[in-house]
Amino acid sequence: MDTSKLLVSLFILQSLIFLSSTQVAAAAAAATAIAPANSNIFREYIGAEFNNVKFSDVPINPSVDFHFILSFAIDYTTSSSASPTNGNFNIFWDTDNLSPSQVSSIKSKHPNVKVALSLGGDSVGDGSAYFNPSSIDSWVQNAVSSLTKIINEYHLDGIDIDYEHFSTDPNTFAECIGQLLKTLKGNGVISFASIAPFDDDQVQSHYRALWNEYGDLIDYVNFQFYAYDKGTSVSQFMSYFETQSSNYKGGKVLASFSTDGSGGLSPKDGFFTACSRLRSQGDLHGIFIWSADDSKKDGFPYEKQSQALLAIPH
Repeated sequence: MDTSKLLVSLFILQSLIFLSSTQVAAAAAAATAIAPANSNIFREYIGAEFNNVKFSDVPINPSVDFHFILSFAIDYTTSSSASPTNGNFNIFWDTDNLSPSQVSSIKSKHPNVKVALSLGGDSVGDGSAYFNPSSIDSWVQNAVSSLTKIINEYHLDGIDIDYEHFSTDPNTFAECIGQLLKTLKGNGVISFASIAPFDDDQVQSHYRALWNEYGDLIDYVNFQFYAYDKGTSVSQFMSYFETQSSNYKGGKVLASFSTDGSGGLSPKDGFFTACSRLRSQGDLHGIFIWSADDSKKDGFPYEKQSQALLAIPH
């Protein structure tokens, strides 16, 4: 082989090696992008049950990223016979104990604390809280206006979507909520957003439609693992977590339990064992609890334990 042919062959070989290494690097970067790592996010819902729980009652570990989630703001009237308002939100949490000044106070005392509000919830008055817009455009316009006012008044940082009943199709839900999040983030009103689905066909169809269209705007998936059957085992929880991580692919799906004695995998039955396994896999993206209201009577032992686990260096 003459020198020129040898040089050409070497150039082709080097190009192939470079191309191969570039492809490997790109694949690794893509894998990293769609697989969020362990995180120290701790989140807790507060204020829905009006049992005088305060932010200052809840133990806060300085080594976690702590989010209180006020429950709930609902687009219903506050009258005894509550009815939908097409995106004009009213406050339904315990404002006597969870006021704007108390939000400012807890955030000033604990720089690692942020406060969000959750939309919807299960019920309002004596009935279910339905997502029931008159039209996409009018609902979004009303929701942006009313929520911006509440968020600014209460010095809030983020928003959570927890509608559990629907009077509309998945696409309408996706467009209403997606456009709301896009506008609030675009206007700098909020810095993060989450959704709170659970394993129900109608619920999942609505939230997955939202995720598929606007998943890039959703920072956390507060999946309600406590909506599974009471007595869930560690192995069942791990399987559920894998399924929902696939449903909300690339999202930060948080592990969760309730302190109201309802369902799912409880701390007494191995919740923290499951979290340790998730952590060893690089899949513990955070923990959230429903709710501070229920934990108050026991002195918040599982809040302390959750945060201690999350505070361990990754």
